[in-house]
Amino acid sequence: MPSLRDLRRRIKSIKSTQQITKAMKAVSAAKMRRSQEQVLSARPYARRMKDVLGRVATAAGGVKHPLLDVREPRRVAYVVITADRGLCGGFNANLIRRAVQETKNVSAEVSLVCVGRKGRDYFRRRGYNIAQQYVGLGETIKLSHAQEIARYVMDKYAAGEFDAVYLIYSEFVNVLVQRPRVVKLLPVEPPEGQDNGEGKPGRVEYIFEPSAESVLSELLPMYVENMVFHGLLESKASEHSARMTAMDNATKNAGDMIDRLTLSMNRARQAAITKEISEIVGGAAALE
Repeated sequence: MPSLRDLRRRIKSIKSTQQITKAMKAVSAAKMRRSQEQVLSARPYARRMKDVLGRVATAAGGVKHPLLDVREPRRVAYVVITADRGLCGGFNANLIRRAVQETKNVSAEVSLVCVGRKGRDYFRRRGYNIAQQYVGLGETIKLSHAQEIARYVMDKYAAGEFDAVYLIYSEFVNVLVQRPRVVKLLPVEPPEGQDNGEGKPGRVEYIFEPSAESVLSELLPMYVENMVFHGLLESKASEHSARMTAMDNATKNAGDMIDRLTLSMNRARQAAITKEISEIVGGAAALE
């Protein structure tokens, strides 16, 4: 049985850890609220962008664009968005597991674009082909980050080095639920046009100035950049939510462990006192 000194030392150490986890929970809660507001604000724009692309692409007819070219997927790239830090429960593990499953399901040559240190380190240790990496993006997601990532994959796709590009990120559902998602980034697949009220997609006539090709040349890169930006925002909100939940559980577990160790310490101290009293009583009886 551990001595009283060992028990006191362990209790002191766990209390220090509990203070750290409690502080990390508070910090993550504040960051999660800001990230959640950003995600909720960005979702209407993402839906409207998708809707506009669908209607414009339908009205433009058979316009050709490098980002619309569909090729046989011989070289597939996955943009995997993970966190730079751990201590967030199963957030990173779930994303990495989903990425590994996706790479196993394709027979083509696979390249990875790793966003986040955790995913980069995992795939680099296991010998995956990492085409590009983006780490240390910080706590604040900027549009320039998404533009840099989107520009890289669009250039590679237009040059024929990638035949298909997928985005893997964590969708923020609520504070307790974060769901890994896989969406097709390239080639851009314009959604169907709006419903005309009769169950059929409506076709809107547009007048393009200067031309439909010029409009799509501006719209398609914006659409890809917005998808990457939206994925970064969703993953950041999911990361803070997962870390807040993990630190809350760690704080509760530390409290339970402190209670158990305190009970063991009290029992050990009571046993020592009882032993000393017994020794005193035995000594007194021997003197008589």
